[in-house]
Amino acid sequence: MKLSTGIILCLLVLGVNSQGWYQFMKEAGQGARDMWHAYSDMKEANWKNSDKYFHARGNYDAAQRGPGGVWAAEKISNAREAIQKFTGHGAEDSRADQFANKWGRNGKDPNYFRPKGLPKKY
Repeated sequence: MKLSTGIILCLLVLGVNSQGWYQFMKEAGQGARDMWHAYSDMKEANWKNSDKYFHARGNYDAAQRGPGGVWAAEKISNAREAIQKFTGHGAEDSRADQFANKWGRNGKDPNYFRPKGLPKKY
């Protein structure tokens, strides 16, 4: 299914009215950007055992945008985990990543997963 078709179906299911669709799409775009920033920070930091923290932080930041951000974070997180499973990464690691993803999307503090010594910049 094309992304645009998926977005339209999502909007219909969510019952987004004609004025609210713009806000939803704006939030989704901002949430996707938040996810990208967390991923970029994770790569830049290159810090041992920080993966779960950045998963939780990206989802948390995206979810703070609103329903569109939650939607984007969930779709991006699920796609990332599906790709990892397809490429042969462990199911146990994927479950742990999804736990961190949901933790952040539910508004819980991502610092729960923060590894010791990770620079405050992140």
